[in-house]
Amino acid sequence: MTAQPATVTPPAATGAARSAWHEVPRLQVRRFAAIAKAEAPELAEEILREIRREYPHLPLVLDENGEPMALVGIRRAIEVFVQHLEHADYSTGRPTVPPGVFQDFGRGEGLNGRTLDSLQAIYRMGVRLAWRRFADIGQRVEIPPPAMYELVDAGYEYLDGLVDQSVRGYAEAAARQAGERLRLQRRLMELLLAERHRGDPADALAERAARIGWQLPDKVAVGVLLRPAREAVAPAVGQGVLLDLEYEQPRMVVPEPDAAGRPELLQRALTGWAGAIGPPVPLTDAAKSLRWAEAAVRLMERRLLPAGEVLFCTEHTEALVLLQPEELLDDLALRCLAPLAHCGPAHARRLAETLLGWLETRGGAPEVAERLGVHPQTVRYRLRQIRELWGDEIDDPDRRFELELVLRARRLRGEIGRGGAQSRRVAPTGRRARSRPTTTRPE
Repeated sequence: MTAQPATVTPPAATGAARSAWHEVPRLQVRRFAAIAKAEAPELAEEILREIRREYPHLPLVLDENGEPMALVGIRRAIEVFVQHLEHADYSTGRPTVPPGVFQDFGRGEGLNGRTLDSLQAIYRMGVRLAWRRFADIGQRVEIPPPAMYELVDAGYEYLDGLVDQSVRGYAEAAARQAGERLRLQRRLMELLLAERHRGDPADALAERAARIGWQLPDKVAVGVLLRPAREAVAPAVGQGVLLDLEYEQPRMVVPEPDAAGRPELLQRALTGWAGAIGPPVPLTDAAKSLRWAEAAVRLMERRLLPAGEVLFCTEHTEALVLLQPEELLDDLALRCLAPLAHCGPAHARRLAETLLGWLETRGGAPEVAERLGVHPQTVRYRLRQIRELWGDEIDDPDRRFELELVLRARRLRGEIGRGGAQSRRVAPTGRRARSRPTTTRPE
């Protein structure tokens, strides 16, 4: 980054008004400048000494000659400012200071974790001490007070230019640190989410986590996100959550996901995003949580799980367990539901819904009818057909378990309905609710 040199408008005429400094005889100005330049080294040392007293932890960096760079920078800033004041013609421009030292000051503050407030306080202290010295010199050479007041204004404008250089250095250091942290965080996440670890993963994780100040949790949950838009703003998930947006589907690692309030905080932070958060697992099993989150996202993309929000896998266990091994379940369904092959599609679907209702309730016709929202006589008719189709196999516990598995999977896929219990309730007397016509004809 190329910093612009610090500049200051000298005390000169602006608009129609002529400055008081221009009214000072040139002989007095040259005497003032000569004394100020002669005392610049002493003044620079005084300023640095006071800064070190107020900020004892401020590091001193030496140049190739073994002299503190801060001292060199302060002295040079004083000399350039005074030299410019000495010129009779201010139309030549503003004073410039080599930006390196002051940009390095800002860079050092950023790299050492301090704020710009402390740096600006240091600069203000320097200007205050310099003004005291300049005021003393002004009295010695009898510079009029109005001209000295203009000198103060020029000094603070000059200071603004130096602060601007430091801000540039600070911003550069902050960007560099942020980039380095992201790189280290990505390496930590890569190790954490690796399927196989070389050596002792606990030691490697501890070493990488320490480099970014991340405290190793006992449990984690891994999330996979879907971008709402390519330019979407990164979710404010908090410092404890590791987030990597470089993936096409960004990933995040949530420490202690079961901690009080954590799910609610995540939901708020991820507003506008979609995706899935895997189940909580021990730290070294993070890859397993990632697999479940990826599986959930695939189901969301197929519209088999709710889209447009961030889901927690632990709230959709049935869908994730039954919809994942599609080939195995499809093969099992071909064998288990073979008796329905000779029924018409609509009739086969109604029998499948009734069979699943019976398997889930383990009750008689009234209970199944209540679940499906049909008349009990209809259920009895269907159950007789089911027993004719499956025979004694329908009483085998293992076969009933397999049937329930494949039928639940089909219901999750939307291939069979959930029954009409939500919209068609059966009255306690066995008659349909008044809002719908009554019938006893088997469907």
